[in-house]
Amino acid sequence: MAYATFAAGCFWGVEAEFRKIKGVLDATVGYTGGATPNPTYKQVGTGRTGHAEAVRVEYDPGQVSYEALLEAFWNMHDPTTLNRQGPDVGAQYRSAILFHTPEQRQAALASKERLEAEGRFGGRPIVTEIVPAAEFYRAEEYHQRYFEKQGIASCH
Repeated sequence: MAYATFAAGCFWGVEAEFRKIKGVLDATVGYTGGATPNPTYKQVGTGRTGHAEAVRVEYDPGQVSYEALLEAFWNMHDPTTLNRQGPDVGAQYRSAILFHTPEQRQAALASKERLEAEGRFGGRPIVTEIVPAAEFYRAEEYHQRYFEKQGIASCH
């Protein structure tokens, strides 16, 4: 098993998208990248903790590659909008790839460079941070599998 961590706006939709991928064993929503230990949803929502809403993905590399997870990440949000995804605004909604290994870092950088060279996002620069994975704080239980619990298919 391996871990990958991504931030791509509101974590409910990101979690739901990763759960659809064969080889993903679990997806956990939480907070990472900030200075406040054990933050709450309310604290993160103020934008003052430095944390991003993120999803930690546990996956089987024998069934799904990290590169496939990267491709899904790029496709599930707009990585060209700084600190914003749809109606959600603030640094807690930033786009980030939080790598766990040097190989993940290299794959993330190569993927970003390739997409920019292809002009996939209309030539707009990709603002996604590629940073080392930091302490990950699991979000409150009511946020886990939120869409399933609410009977909602997606954010849109």
